[in-house]
Amino acid sequence: MEEQRYVPFTEEMKKDYKILVPDMLPMHFRLITKMLEKSGYDMEVLKTNGPEIAETGLKFVHNDTCYPAILVIGQFIHALQSGKYNPHKTALIYFQTGGGCRASNYISLMRKALEKAGFGYVPVISISLNGLEKHSGFTLSVWEIIRAFYCIFYGDLLLSLKNQVAPYEINQGETERLAMEITEDLGSKVGNMGISFGTVKKNCKEIIEKFKKIPVKRQNKVKVGVVGEIYVKFSALGNNGLEKFLLSEGAEPVVPGLLDFFLYTVHAKITDYKLFGLNKRMYPLFRILYKFLLKKQKQFIKVIKQDGYFDSPTPFERIEKLIYGYVNTGVKMGEGWLLPAEMLELKDRGVKNIVCAQPFGCLPNHICGKGMMKPLKDKNPDMNIVAVDYDAGATKVNQENRIKLMLACAKENLMEEIAVTKS
Repeated sequence: MEEQRYVPFTEEMKKDYKILVPDMLPMHFRLITKMLEKSGYDMEVLKTNGPEIAETGLKFVHNDTCYPAILVIGQFIHALQSGKYNPHKTALIYFQTGGGCRASNYISLMRKALEKAGFGYVPVISISLNGLEKHSGFTLSVWEIIRAFYCIFYGDLLLSLKNQVAPYEINQGETERLAMEITEDLGSKVGNMGISFGTVKKNCKEIIEKFKKIPVKRQNKVKVGVVGEIYVKFSALGNNGLEKFLLSEGAEPVVPGLLDFFLYTVHAKITDYKLFGLNKRMYPLFRILYKFLLKKQKQFIKVIKQDGYFDSPTPFERIEKLIYGYVNTGVKMGEGWLLPAEMLELKDRGVKNIVCAQPFGCLPNHICGKGMMKPLKDKNPDMNIVAVDYDAGATKVNQENRIKLMLACAKENLMEEIAVTKS
Protein backbone atom coordinates (compact mmCIF):
# COMPACT_ATOMS: atom_id res chain seq x y z
CA MET A 1 0.00 0.00 0.00
CA GLU A 2 1.32 3.44 -0.94
CA GLU A 3 2.42 5.40 2.14
CA GLN A 4 1.36 9.03 2.32
CA ARG A 5 3.60 11.64 3.85
CA TYR A 6 2.32 13.22 7.05
CA VAL A 7 3.61 16.78 7.31
CA PRO A 8 2.69 18.39 10.64
CA PHE A 9 1.94 22.10 10.96
CA THR A 10 4.55 23.25 13.48
CA GLU A 11 4.87 26.29 15.73
CA GLU A 12 7.62 27.61 13.45
CA MET A 13 5.26 27.43 10.47
CA LYS A 14 2.66 29.55 12.27
CA LYS A 15 4.99 32.57 11.96
CA ASP A 16 5.07 32.84 8.17
CA TYR A 17 2.73 30.26 6.59
CA LYS A 18 -0.57 31.14 4.93
CA ILE A 19 -3.41 28.70 5.69
CA LEU A 20 -5.91 28.19 2.87
CA VAL A 21 -9.54 27.42 3.75
CA PRO A 22 -12.03 25.82 1.30
CA ASP A 23 -15.02 27.86 0.19
CA MET A 24 -18.14 26.35 1.79
CA LEU A 25 -19.76 29.10 3.85
CA PRO A 26 -18.18 32.43 2.85
CA MET A 27 -19.63 34.52 5.69
CA HIS A 28 -19.15 31.93 8.43
CA PHE A 29 -15.62 31.02 7.38
CA ARG A 30 -14.63 34.66 6.82
CA LEU A 31 -15.70 35.51 10.38
CA ILE A 32 -13.83 32.56 11.86
CA THR A 33 -10.63 33.18 9.89
CA LYS A 34 -10.64 36.88 10.81
CA MET A 35 -11.07 35.89 14.44
CA LEU A 36 -8.12 33.48 14.22
CA GLU A 37 -5.96 36.13 12.57
CA LYS A 38 -6.00 37.92 15.93
CA SER A 39 -4.35 34.79 17.35
CA GLY A 40 -1.49 35.03 14.87
CA TYR A 41 -2.73 32.85 12.00
CA ASP A 42 -2.61 34.08 8.40
CA MET A 43 -5.70 32.55 6.78
CA GLU A 44 -7.56 32.99 3.51
CA VAL A 45 -10.91 31.59 2.37
CA LEU A 46 -10.60 30.54 -1.28
CA LYS A 47 -13.14 32.11 -3.64
CA THR A 48 -12.26 30.36 -6.89
CA ASN A 49 -15.01 28.66 -8.88
CA GLY A 50 -15.79 27.39 -12.35
CA PRO A 51 -15.42 24.01 -14.10
CA GLU A 52 -11.63 24.08 -13.74
CA ILE A 53 -11.96 23.32 -10.01
CA ALA A 54 -13.67 19.97 -10.59
CA GLU A 55 -11.37 19.29 -13.55
CA THR A 56 -8.31 19.83 -11.36
CA GLY A 57 -9.75 17.56 -8.67
CA LEU A 58 -10.43 14.79 -11.17
CA LYS A 59 -6.79 14.84 -12.31
CA PHE A 60 -5.65 13.75 -8.87
CA VAL A 61 -8.67 11.97 -7.34
CA HIS A 62 -10.59 8.96 -8.66
CA ASN A 63 -13.88 9.98 -10.28
CA ASP A 64 -15.83 7.65 -7.97
CA THR A 65 -14.70 9.73 -5.00
CA CYS A 66 -17.22 11.84 -3.07
CA TYR A 67 -17.99 15.01 -5.10
CA PRO A 68 -17.23 17.42 -2.21
CA ALA A 69 -13.80 15.79 -1.88
CA ILE A 70 -13.16 16.29 -5.60
CA LEU A 71 -14.07 19.98 -5.29
CA VAL A 72 -12.18 20.67 -2.06
CA ILE A 73 -9.03 18.92 -3.24
CA GLY A 74 -9.41 20.49 -6.69
CA GLN A 75 -9.74 23.97 -5.18
CA PHE A 76 -6.66 23.48 -3.01
CA ILE A 77 -4.44 22.11 -5.79
CA HIS A 78 -5.74 24.73 -8.23
CA ALA A 79 -4.70 27.42 -5.72
CA LEU A 80 -1.23 25.87 -5.23
CA GLN A 81 -0.73 25.68 -9.01
CA SER A 82 -1.98 29.24 -9.63
CA GLY A 83 1.29 30.98 -8.72
CA LYS A 84 -0.55 33.24 -6.29
CA TYR A 85 0.84 31.41 -3.25
CA ASN A 86 4.28 30.11 -2.31
CA PRO A 87 3.61 26.36 -1.88
CA HIS A 88 6.60 26.13 0.50
CA LYS A 89 4.92 28.65 2.81
CA THR A 90 1.33 27.42 2.48
CA ALA A 91 -0.77 25.03 4.56
CA LEU A 92 -4.28 23.65 4.01
CA ILE A 93 -7.02 23.12 6.56
CA TYR A 94 -10.21 21.08 6.55
CA PHE A 95 -12.76 19.70 9.00
CA GLN A 96 -12.88 15.91 9.42
CA THR A 97 -16.11 14.30 10.60
CA GLY A 98 -14.44 11.25 12.08
CA GLY A 99 -17.48 9.04 11.45
CA GLY A 100 -18.50 6.50 8.81
CA CYS A 101 -18.91 9.16 6.13
CA ARG A 102 -16.30 9.23 3.35
CA ALA A 103 -15.46 12.77 4.51
CA SER A 104 -13.46 11.07 7.27
CA ASN A 105 -10.97 10.08 4.55
CA TYR A 106 -10.62 13.55 3.02
CA ILE A 107 -7.29 14.22 4.71
CA SER A 108 -5.61 11.00 3.50
CA LEU A 109 -7.13 11.50 0.05
CA MET A 110 -5.81 15.05 0.03
CA ARG A 111 -2.31 13.99 1.00
CA LYS A 112 -2.26 11.34 -1.71
CA ALA A 113 -3.48 13.91 -4.27
CA LEU A 114 -0.87 16.44 -3.13
CA GLU A 115 1.87 13.84 -3.60
CA LYS A 116 0.66 13.17 -7.16
CA ALA A 117 0.55 16.90 -7.89
CA GLY A 118 4.07 17.45 -6.54
CA PHE A 119 3.00 19.21 -3.33
CA GLY A 120 3.58 16.41 -0.83
CA TYR A 121 5.50 18.80 1.43
CA VAL A 122 2.43 21.02 2.03
CA PRO A 123 0.99 20.55 5.57
CA VAL A 124 -2.68 19.55 5.84
CA ILE A 125 -4.32 20.53 9.13
CA SER A 126 -7.17 18.32 10.27
CA ILE A 127 -9.82 19.63 12.67
CA SER A 128 -12.10 17.07 14.27
CA LEU A 129 -14.17 16.58 17.42
CA ASN A 130 -12.48 13.17 17.62
CA GLY A 131 -9.04 14.76 17.75
CA LEU A 132 -7.83 12.45 14.96
CA GLU A 133 -4.64 14.47 14.50
CA LYS A 134 -2.65 17.03 16.44
CA HIS A 135 -0.58 19.90 15.08
CA SER A 136 1.68 21.82 17.47
CA GLY A 137 1.34 24.99 15.37
CA PHE A 138 -2.46 24.98 15.30
CA THR A 139 -4.09 24.79 18.71
CA LEU A 140 -7.26 26.50 19.87
CA SER A 141 -7.89 27.71 23.40
CA VAL A 142 -11.29 27.31 25.05
CA TRP A 143 -11.91 31.03 24.49
CA GLU A 144 -11.09 30.75 20.78
CA ILE A 145 -13.45 27.79 20.45
CA ILE A 146 -16.24 29.78 22.14
CA ARG A 147 -15.59 32.75 19.83
CA ALA A 148 -15.65 30.37 16.84
CA PHE A 149 -19.11 29.16 17.89
CA TYR A 150 -20.21 32.77 18.24
CA CYS A 151 -19.01 33.32 14.66
CA ILE A 152 -21.34 30.49 13.66
CA PHE A 153 -24.22 32.31 15.38
CA TYR A 154 -23.39 35.47 13.44
CA GLY A 155 -22.99 33.56 10.18
CA ASP A 156 -26.31 31.77 10.62
CA LEU A 157 -28.03 35.07 11.36
CA LEU A 158 -26.54 36.75 8.29
CA LEU A 159 -27.45 33.78 6.08
CA SER A 160 -31.04 33.75 7.36
CA LEU A 161 -31.61 37.53 7.11
CA LYS A 162 -30.03 37.71 3.66
CA ASN A 163 -32.37 35.03 2.35
CA GLN A 164 -35.41 36.63 4.00
CA VAL A 165 -34.73 40.07 2.51
CA ALA A 166 -33.05 39.48 -0.89
CA PRO A 167 -36.17 38.08 -2.66
CA TYR A 168 -38.08 41.26 -1.85
CA GLU A 169 -35.42 43.98 -2.13
CA ILE A 170 -36.20 47.00 -4.32
CA ASN A 171 -32.55 47.80 -5.09
CA GLN A 172 -31.06 44.64 -6.56
CA GLY A 173 -27.91 43.45 -4.83
CA GLU A 174 -28.30 45.70 -1.78
CA THR A 175 -28.89 42.79 0.61
CA GLU A 176 -25.83 40.87 -0.55
CA ARG A 177 -23.65 43.96 -0.25
CA LEU A 178 -24.87 44.67 3.27
CA ALA A 179 -24.26 41.06 4.34
CA MET A 180 -20.67 41.19 3.10
CA GLU A 181 -20.06 44.63 4.64
CA ILE A 182 -21.26 43.40 8.02
CA THR A 183 -19.12 40.26 7.66
CA GLU A 184 -15.98 42.32 7.03
CA ASP A 185 -16.74 44.83 9.81
CA LEU A 186 -17.67 42.18 12.36
CA GLY A 187 -14.76 39.97 11.33
CA SER A 188 -12.25 42.71 12.11
CA LYS A 189 -13.72 43.09 15.62
CA VAL A 190 -14.68 39.58 16.71
CA GLY A 191 -11.13 38.52 17.61
CA ASN A 192 -10.91 41.33 20.17
CA MET A 193 -14.33 40.70 21.68
CA GLY A 194 -14.80 39.07 25.05
CA ILE A 195 -16.72 35.82 25.40
CA SER A 196 -19.75 37.38 27.08
CA PHE A 197 -22.94 36.50 25.20
CA GLY A 198 -24.17 40.01 25.99
CA THR A 199 -21.87 41.32 23.25
CA VAL A 200 -23.28 38.75 20.82
CA LYS A 201 -26.87 39.82 21.60
CA LYS A 202 -25.97 43.49 21.14
CA ASN A 203 -24.33 42.81 17.77
CA CYS A 204 -27.25 40.62 16.63
CA LYS A 205 -29.72 43.40 17.43
CA GLU A 206 -27.64 45.88 15.42
CA ILE A 207 -27.45 43.47 12.47
CA ILE A 208 -31.22 42.98 12.52
CA GLU A 209 -31.81 46.74 12.53
CA LYS A 210 -29.54 47.20 9.49
CA PHE A 211 -31.42 44.56 7.48
CA LYS A 212 -34.77 46.08 8.48
CA LYS A 213 -33.73 49.36 6.80
CA ILE A 214 -33.37 47.76 3.35
CA PRO A 215 -36.31 48.91 1.15
CA VAL A 216 -38.47 45.91 0.21
CA LYS A 217 -41.65 45.16 -1.68
CA ARG A 218 -43.49 42.34 0.05
CA GLN A 219 -45.33 39.88 -2.19
CA ASN A 220 -46.36 36.24 -2.20
CA LYS A 221 -43.40 34.07 -3.13
CA VAL A 222 -42.78 30.36 -2.93
CA LYS A 223 -40.51 29.44 -0.03
CA VAL A 224 -38.05 26.64 -0.80
CA GLY A 225 -36.06 24.88 1.88
CA VAL A 226 -32.55 23.62 1.11
CA VAL A 227 -31.22 20.56 2.96
CA GLY A 228 -28.70 17.83 2.17
CA GLU A 229 -25.07 16.84 2.56
CA ILE A 230 -23.37 19.69 4.41
CA TYR A 231 -20.99 20.75 1.61
CA VAL A 232 -23.40 20.76 -1.32
CA LYS A 233 -26.12 22.22 0.91
CA PHE A 234 -24.08 25.33 1.70
CA SER A 235 -21.42 25.69 -0.99
CA ALA A 236 -22.31 27.61 -4.14
CA LEU A 237 -19.41 25.78 -5.81
CA GLY A 238 -20.90 22.44 -4.78
CA ASN A 239 -24.55 23.17 -5.69
CA ASN A 240 -24.01 25.31 -8.79
CA GLY A 241 -25.26 28.49 -7.12
CA LEU A 242 -28.53 26.96 -5.89
CA GLU A 243 -29.59 29.91 -3.73
CA LYS A 244 -29.05 32.41 -6.56
CA PHE A 245 -30.94 30.14 -8.94
CA LEU A 246 -33.92 29.97 -6.58
CA LEU A 247 -33.88 33.78 -6.29
CA SER A 248 -33.81 34.09 -10.09
CA GLU A 249 -36.87 31.85 -10.26
CA GLY A 250 -38.82 34.12 -7.92
CA ALA A 251 -38.51 31.92 -4.82
CA GLU A 252 -37.31 32.60 -1.27
CA PRO A 253 -34.55 30.19 -0.20
CA VAL A 254 -34.75 28.92 3.37
CA VAL A 255 -31.50 27.30 4.52
CA PRO A 256 -31.18 25.77 8.03
CA GLY A 257 -28.04 27.05 9.74
CA LEU A 258 -24.65 25.50 10.46
CA LEU A 259 -25.16 25.45 14.23
CA ASP A 260 -27.69 22.62 13.96
CA PHE A 261 -25.04 20.43 12.33
CA PHE A 262 -22.56 21.11 15.13
CA LEU A 263 -25.22 20.35 17.74
CA TYR A 264 -26.02 17.15 15.85
CA THR A 265 -22.32 16.20 15.85
CA VAL A 266 -22.00 16.71 19.61
CA HIS A 267 -25.35 14.93 20.15
CA ALA A 268 -23.94 11.96 18.19
CA LYS A 269 -21.03 11.66 20.63
CA ILE A 270 -23.49 11.53 23.53
CA THR A 271 -25.59 8.94 21.67
CA ASP A 272 -22.48 6.82 21.12
CA TYR A 273 -21.97 6.70 24.86
CA LYS A 274 -25.60 5.85 25.62
CA LEU A 275 -25.94 3.15 22.95
CA PHE A 276 -22.46 1.66 22.77
CA GLY A 277 -20.57 2.85 25.84
CA LEU A 278 -18.12 4.82 23.67
CA ASN A 279 -16.50 8.17 24.56
CA LYS A 280 -16.48 7.36 28.30
CA ARG A 281 -13.62 9.72 29.01
CA MET A 282 -14.94 12.56 26.84
CA TYR A 283 -18.64 12.05 27.62
CA PRO A 284 -18.81 14.62 30.48
CA LEU A 285 -17.13 17.21 28.25
CA PHE A 286 -19.54 16.56 25.37
CA ARG A 287 -22.49 16.90 27.80
CA ILE A 288 -21.20 20.27 29.00
CA LEU A 289 -20.59 21.49 25.45
CA TYR A 290 -24.04 20.31 24.32
CA LYS A 291 -25.84 22.07 27.18
CA PHE A 292 -23.75 25.21 26.62
CA LEU A 293 -24.65 25.35 22.91
CA LEU A 294 -28.34 24.65 23.56
CA LYS A 295 -28.47 27.46 26.12
CA LYS A 296 -26.74 29.92 23.81
CA GLN A 297 -28.95 28.92 20.87
CA LYS A 298 -32.07 29.65 22.95
CA GLN A 299 -30.68 33.08 23.86
CA PHE A 300 -29.84 33.72 20.21
CA ILE A 301 -33.35 32.74 19.08
CA LYS A 302 -34.88 34.93 21.81
CA VAL A 303 -33.13 38.01 20.39
CA ILE A 304 -34.73 37.46 16.97
CA LYS A 305 -38.15 36.59 18.40
CA GLN A 306 -38.26 39.64 20.67
CA ASP A 307 -37.63 41.91 17.68
CA GLY A 308 -40.43 40.12 15.83
CA TYR A 309 -39.61 41.31 12.31
CA PHE A 310 -37.82 38.22 10.96
CA ASP A 311 -38.42 34.48 11.26
CA SER A 312 -36.20 32.80 13.83
CA PRO A 313 -34.52 29.36 13.78
CA THR A 314 -36.10 26.36 15.49
CA PRO A 315 -34.46 25.15 18.74
CA PHE A 316 -32.43 22.00 18.19
CA GLU A 317 -34.38 20.11 20.86
CA ARG A 318 -37.56 20.73 18.86
CA ILE A 319 -35.88 19.45 15.68
CA GLU A 320 -34.87 16.27 17.49
CA LYS A 321 -38.45 15.67 18.69
CA LEU A 322 -39.84 16.07 15.16
CA ILE A 323 -37.96 12.99 13.94
CA TYR A 324 -39.51 10.66 16.53
CA GLY A 325 -41.57 7.99 14.78
CA TYR A 326 -39.54 8.25 11.56
CA VAL A 327 -35.97 7.23 12.37
CA ASN A 328 -33.89 6.65 15.49
CA THR A 329 -31.33 9.27 16.52
CA GLY A 330 -28.77 6.45 16.53
CA VAL A 331 -28.77 6.79 12.72
CA LYS A 332 -25.87 9.20 12.32
CA MET A 333 -23.83 8.33 9.24
CA GLY A 334 -23.16 11.56 7.38
CA GLU A 335 -26.04 13.94 8.16
CA GLY A 336 -28.03 10.95 9.46
CA TRP A 337 -31.32 11.64 11.23
CA LEU A 338 -30.74 15.39 11.05
CA LEU A 339 -31.41 15.41 7.29
CA PRO A 340 -35.05 14.21 7.42
CA ALA A 341 -35.50 16.12 10.69
CA GLU A 342 -34.60 19.38 8.91
CA MET A 343 -37.21 18.59 6.24
CA LEU A 344 -39.82 18.15 8.98
CA GLU A 345 -38.64 21.32 10.70
CA LEU A 346 -39.07 23.28 7.46
CA LYS A 347 -42.56 21.87 7.01
CA ASP A 348 -43.31 22.67 10.66
CA ARG A 349 -42.73 26.36 9.94
CA GLY A 350 -44.68 26.37 6.71
CA VAL A 351 -41.92 25.63 4.17
CA LYS A 352 -43.34 22.62 2.33
CA ASN A 353 -41.18 22.83 -0.81
CA ILE A 354 -37.74 21.34 -0.33
CA VAL A 355 -34.61 20.68 -2.40
CA CYS A 356 -32.54 17.82 -1.01
CA ALA A 357 -29.04 18.42 -2.40
CA GLN A 358 -26.76 15.40 -2.31
CA PRO A 359 -23.53 14.24 -3.93
CA PHE A 360 -24.11 11.43 -6.40
CA GLY A 361 -23.10 8.15 -4.80
CA CYS A 362 -23.27 9.47 -1.23
CA LEU A 363 -24.82 6.43 0.46
CA PRO A 364 -25.69 8.07 3.83
CA ASN A 365 -27.52 10.91 2.09
CA HIS A 366 -29.32 8.67 -0.36
CA ILE A 367 -30.64 6.63 2.56
CA CYS A 368 -31.37 9.45 5.01
CA GLY A 369 -32.40 11.96 2.34
CA LYS A 370 -33.83 10.34 -0.78
CA GLY A 371 -34.73 7.15 1.09
CA MET A 372 -36.77 9.06 3.67
CA MET A 373 -38.83 11.03 1.15
CA LYS A 374 -41.59 8.40 0.89
CA PRO A 375 -42.07 7.94 4.68
CA LEU A 376 -42.14 11.73 5.07
CA LYS A 377 -44.68 12.19 2.28
CA ASP A 378 -46.83 9.32 3.53
CA LYS A 379 -47.41 11.19 6.79
CA ASN A 380 -47.18 14.67 5.24
CA PRO A 381 -48.79 14.48 1.78
CA ASP A 382 -48.51 18.26 1.28
CA MET A 383 -44.68 18.12 1.30
CA ASN A 384 -43.15 18.83 -2.12
CA ILE A 385 -39.59 17.38 -2.11
CA VAL A 386 -37.12 16.95 -4.93
CA ALA A 387 -33.76 15.18 -4.56
CA VAL A 388 -31.03 16.62 -6.76
CA ASP A 389 -27.70 14.87 -7.36
CA TYR A 390 -24.54 16.95 -7.73
CA ASP A 391 -21.52 15.38 -9.37
CA ALA A 392 -18.70 16.22 -11.74
CA GLY A 393 -20.58 14.34 -14.48
CA ALA A 394 -24.01 15.88 -13.81
CA THR A 395 -25.18 18.80 -15.95
CA LYS A 396 -26.43 22.05 -14.46
CA VAL A 397 -29.31 22.08 -16.94
CA ASN A 398 -30.69 18.75 -15.72
CA GLN A 399 -30.37 19.83 -12.09
CA GLU A 400 -32.19 23.10 -12.72
CA ASN A 401 -34.91 21.42 -14.77
CA ARG A 402 -35.69 19.09 -11.86
CA ILE A 403 -35.93 22.09 -9.54
CA LYS A 404 -38.12 23.98 -12.04
CA LEU A 405 -40.60 21.11 -12.07
CA MET A 406 -40.80 21.25 -8.28
CA LEU A 407 -41.22 25.04 -8.41
CA ALA A 408 -44.02 24.79 -10.98
CA CYS A 409 -45.95 22.53 -8.60
CA ALA A 410 -45.11 24.82 -5.67
CA LYS A 411 -46.35 27.95 -7.45
CA GLU A 412 -49.56 26.21 -8.43
CA ASN A 413 -50.16 25.18 -4.82
CA LEU A 414 -49.43 28.74 -3.64
CA MET A 415 -51.99 30.19 -6.07
CA GLU A 416 -54.58 27.72 -4.80
CA GLU A 417 -53.83 28.68 -1.18
CA ILE A 418 -54.17 32.40 -2.02
CA ALA A 419 -57.49 31.76 -3.82
CA VAL A 420 -58.85 29.83 -0.84
CA THR A 421 -57.77 32.61 1.53
CA LYS A 422 -59.52 35.26 -0.56
CA SER A 423 -62.76 33.29 -0.99
